This record gives sequence, C-alpha cells and structure tokens, in this order.
Amino acid sequence: MAAVTRIPGFGGGLILPAHDAYDRRRAVWNGIVDRRPAAILRCASDEDVVAAVRFARETDLEIAVKCGGHSVLGLSVPNGGVMIDLTPLSAVRVDPQRRKAWVAGGSLLRNLDVGAEPHGLATTAGNVSHTGVGGLTLGGGMGWLARQFGLSCDNVEAYTVVTADGHIVRATESENADLFWGLRGGGGNFGIVTEFEFRLHPIGGRSLVVELEFEAADARDAMHGWRDLLPDAPRAATLTASAVTARDRPVVTLGYVWVGEVDKGLEYLSTIRELGQPAAERVREMSYVELQSMSDDPNGHGRRRYSKGHYLTELSDGAIDAFLARGVSTDPTGTDWARVPNGGFQAYGGAIADVGDDDGAFSYRRTLVEFGCGTAWVDPAEDGARVSAARAYGAAMEPFANGVYVNALGDEGQDGVRRAYSSRKLAKLVDLKRRYDPDNAFHLNQNILPATGNRT
Repeated sequence: MAAVTRIPGFGGGLILPAHDAYDRRRAVWNGIVDRRPAAILRCASDEDVVAAVRFARETDLEIAVKCGGHSVLGLSVPNGGVMIDLTPLSAVRVDPQRRKAWVAGGSLLRNLDVGAEPHGLATTAGNVSHTGVGGLTLGGGMGWLARQFGLSCDNVEAYTVVTADGHIVRATESENADLFWGLRGGGGNFGIVTEFEFRLHPIGGRSLVVELEFEAADARDAMHGWRDLLPDAPRAATLTASAVTARDRPVVTLGYVWVGEVDKGLEYLSTIRELGQPAAERVREMSYVELQSMSDDPNGHGRRRYSKGHYLTELSDGAIDAFLARGVSTDPTGTDWARVPNGGFQAYGGAIADVGDDDGAFSYRRTLVEFGCGTAWVDPAEDGARVSAARAYGAAMEPFANGVYVNALGDEGQDGVRRAYSSRKLAKLVDLKRRYDPDNAFHLNQNILPATGNRT
C-alpha cells in the first residue's frame, strides 16, 4: 500500500501512514479507538468518493466512511483498510425563499445550524454541534426540533448517493424510492451520501433550557410528576430528565428545552415548578445556535467512552426506580459516584409520531422517551470497570424497553440490529441491502447483512 501514489480519478488528498497528518486524521471522537487504516482518502468531490470506492473494491480493502467520527465503536476507522474521509465535503448552501438547504456529506451539524440561522431557519439536527450530519441523519436524527418538525431524516427531500458499485444516484420519494425509504433510518448500509437536501423551518431563533435539580434521594415523586407531563407537553418543549453526578453526589435534573416563542416557554415554567421544591433551579435563555453547541465541551473528542441506549413506550414506576439507581444494585453507601454512568431521558412524541410507520426504515415512532446512559474517562486502566458499569445500567433498564435507536447502538452486533427495527422492516432492509450492496462492502456500521452477502 505504501507504494501507491496515485488513484485513478481521485483528486483529493491521499494520506498514508508515514504522512505527518496521519495520526490526526485517523483520530475519532472515542479515545478508546486506535486503529490504523492503510490509507486515508480525503474526498473533495463526488467523483473523489466514486474513485475511492472503486479503488477499495478493486484492491479488496475494507471500507470505512468518516464524517464527524462520533460512532462509539469508531466505525469510521478500519484496521488496514481505506478510510473514505468526507470532511472536506462540508459546504452548506441555503435558499431562504424555498426554505431549503443543500448540505454536503462531510458537514458537521454546526455548519448547517450556522448557515440557516441568519435567515431565521433551522431543521432538526442533533444536540452536539460537532456531530456529523451524515451519521446522524441516516440513523434517524433526534434533536431539539424533532417534536415540532420530525426527525432529521423526515426533513430530507433528496439524497445524492455513491453506491457500492461506484455510481452516483439520486434518491427521492419518486426517484429510486426504495433507496430513499432505506436511507431514512437504515444507516450507512446502502451507500455513501455526498449531499442531503433538507427542508428548513422558521424558528424564533431563541430557546430556553429549564432545569430543576433535586437530590437523588428526594427525586422519585418529582419524576412521577414529570412522567405525567409527557403525553400533553407542548411541541415546542422537549422534556428532559438526567440522573448524574454533581459535586461528588448523585442528583436528578428535570426540565425541558424550548425552541420558539420565549414568553410561551416561560409560561410553561409554572407547570414544571409543580413537580416539587428543587434544591436549585436554572433557567437559561440563549440563541438556537448556542443551544446546539451547549453540550459540545462535555462531549468533546479524545476521552474514552462507552454507552447504552433504549426506547421506552411507557415509563413505569419500576423503570423510574431503575433509572434513579443508575445500575448500582448494592447499598449505594460508599459508592464512588464520579465513576457511575450518567443517565438521561429525552421525550419523543409530537411530529415524530405524526409520520407514518411505513414511510421509512426508522422504527418505534410511538416511543415515549429515549433512554441513554454513558460514561467517559481518561485512564485506560479504568476501561473494564467503566464498561461494566455502563452495561449494568443498560441491563437494568432493558426489561422496560421496547427497542433501541440505531444511532445509540454500540457493540450489540446483530442482536442490536434486530432490536432497532421491526421484523417486517428488517426483512425489507435485508432485501434492499441485497440489491444495493450484495457483497456487503459497506459493513462498518450497524450492519444489515444481505441475504447473499459474503462478509460478516
């Protein structure tokens, strides 16, 4: 591989292991990941992506695709294979009159948010601004606007895709409609998306973050009240709950994120205050772009990470108790809470559930809340204990779960894929995979195996 100096049709940047930028370009969000691709191909055009795919196929090298690099498994980095790096493809073009944005496949969420904000427009786009648009959207795309406007994938009108055989195709409701269906939640299984055409929506440009903080031991009744608010919450409000460690002790925060008319958002504050007397209350007004980057630092690159997730269609008392316990099954006295995973609930409903279940691969639109737990650390000596703790928290919540968000999957393998889709949808996705990628060239993802595939 080191002898390769030119790839036919490729005009981007070729980075080999001896290159000064190699280590920087192969690094991803999760600091645990330390794999070494044979080559990094930094693509600056659709034609570069085509050439990269054809080169990898012809040389029988494993393909990985990098955008934001946020996969907890580091699926954008192959060992000894070809990393197709889309990050040079980061342009965003906005048409405010048509309320559309054309977003290149290597763009980060911040590029989309910042590009649309001057026009008073936005679309659903995750909660951390250095996430890649591609990975987020292809898995579904939950964000603070989803209860008002649907998931990210619900707002895509067209995809430009490089297929496994090295061709460029367009997928819309009327053109390659089967592929369009699969890209709405099926992940990166069917091709490399080099451009998304999004619908944009008018927003007020301002947002509120409301948090009531309770001591964990006093939070159970308040959480029951928070649960009762979920079915009828205004669509501008995304209710949130977190069980975290602050000041070396467990605390629970209950509240909501509001995007829209701030006065109405403040009116809803009186409803939240009925949950009980908190130890602290925080009400912050900010711009939508500030909201989108609010979690950037806690979710920054380089730390070692592990996480678990579930979908819940109801929130029973037992589920609340398990959530508050955070996977600590013994007497919590003496627990080092700094090493215990944090957990969170984020409300679904609203416009997410308005979309027909058959309209795309994304499943579980009747979800009430999404649960996620995660832990982050620096010392490799803590790997085993940290991973075990997060798995224990996830296992404690699993009896109450009905499915899982494909973008929240980690190392569950095919069992996780089967949980992410209904059996009927998975069968349709397998058939789609057989037609668009029969050799499973795109398998570094939450993989949908083709019926005739030869790779696992």
